[in-house]
Amino acid sequence: MTGEGIRQAIIEIIKEIVPDEDLSGIDPEKPLRDQIDLDSMDFLDIVMELRKKYRVEVQEKDYGELATMNSTINYLLPKMESL
Repeated sequence: MTGEGIRQAIIEIIKEIVPDEDLSGIDPEKPLRDQIDLDSMDFLDIVMELRKKYRVEVQEKDYGELATMNSTINYLLPKMESL
């Protein structure tokens, strides 16, 4: 999967979790939680969806890597490149 594919996958997961959010103007360098109304449970739902849909394990110690869209893509790219 490419970086753009990962970005689209993350957007789709977020749409499922917070369907009323406008995700069209996400700044890839700003923390997602500052741009979207995501609480801790929503964040865990994102992690669980990544595991369920893409079989990607995100260790708790790595949660900070999912702060921005760009950092999420950079973290997931080596884990999802074979998809």
